[in-house]
Amino acid sequence: MASIPLIQNQVVNIHHWLTLTEFTDLITIAEMTPGPISINSATFVGIRIAGIPGAIIATIGCVLPSCVIVSLLAWVYFKYSELTVIQGILSGLRPTIVALIASAGMSVLSLAVWGEDGFSMNIQAINLVSVFLFSVSLIILRKRKPSPIFVMLGSGIIGGAIYLIV
Repeated sequence: MASIPLIQNQVVNIHHWLTLTEFTDLITIAEMTPGPISINSATFVGIRIAGIPGAIIATIGCVLPSCVIVSLLAWVYFKYSELTVIQGILSGLRPTIVALIASAGMSVLSLAVWGEDGFSMNIQAINLVSVFLFSVSLIILRKRKPSPIFVMLGSGIIGGAIYLIV
């Protein structure tokens, strides 16, 4: 989840491979499919840009550097885990990860509520269906604690029905 803002910056803002709406759809699909979101995103963007060869190269390009870096970091951690410097570094990273996840959530929420134009004080720019579905889903998740998959599925069905009627 923490990589979503980084992926968004590269895919939407810098390279313009996807629009913000397409990126939000990508994140939704990547969340529903098995595997890490970064790999699913790389595969989707790769196939969108260069077909099957692009998907393969993008997936390998996403996985290989991570494997090398994580292997090196694991070696360093197991060798020097008792050092207070390493523990301090890990403690300092936790708030950063939380902030990156919050940033990704706010981006998706902003897109759902106000669309691609972003935050606006104009009340008519607010998508009331999205606000309703978000509020009801949040209340259900907090009060009843069902599986988030069922809440997403229910929100999708209700939202689809509302958009078909309206």
